[in-house]
Amino acid sequence: MTRLALLRHGHTAWNRAGQIQGRSDIPLDDEARRDLSQFSLPPEWTDAELWSSPLHRARETAEIVAGRAPLSAPELTEMNWGDWEGKRGVDLLAQPDSGFRHIEHWGWDYRAPGGESPRELWERLEPWVQSRATDTVAVCHIGIMRVILAKAHGWDFDGDAPFKIKRNRLFVVDLETFEPEAEPVRLIREDAA
Repeated sequence: MTRLALLRHGHTAWNRAGQIQGRSDIPLDDEARRDLSQFSLPPEWTDAELWSSPLHRARETAEIVAGRAPLSAPELTEMNWGDWEGKRGVDLLAQPDSGFRHIEHWGWDYRAPGGESPRELWERLEPWVQSRATDTVAVCHIGIMRVILAKAHGWDFDGDAPFKIKRNRLFVVDLETFEPEAEPVRLIREDAA
């Protein structure tokens, strides 16, 4: 069995402000660095290939929790949010003509003006995902994780998602069956001694 474990990067100032980051290269904030330094990969994942998005927030998260530099894959760069990058979703929702909507109402072809749809993102990701030949940890972004997990769960971005992406957890997909493991795997929290 070959597995792909997806890990979301730590917080940034834009995350905390509710701003859409997309491809904007926003670094981790100091609080995220402190928090992440308390975690490491579970023993069964320490020898897996380590990859990340080329964006700083993902690369640095990988280095902190794995203790080594990741390989970089441009395919793992976050979804392009076009004209909405830097804006807050709550503000866009308050503008009836913005076109912004909740993920439960996207479908595969929804996109921000000048942005990328989930379907286009999957077309970018699929060759990289299918090229994995050994267990792999990919430190990436929520948009990347949503698309891969949507495919694994058979979810069409219509109605409630069958998964909830949380930080400090590995979301694992069996690449031979392309089925998700039932529960995410928690990172190991180091003793605060």
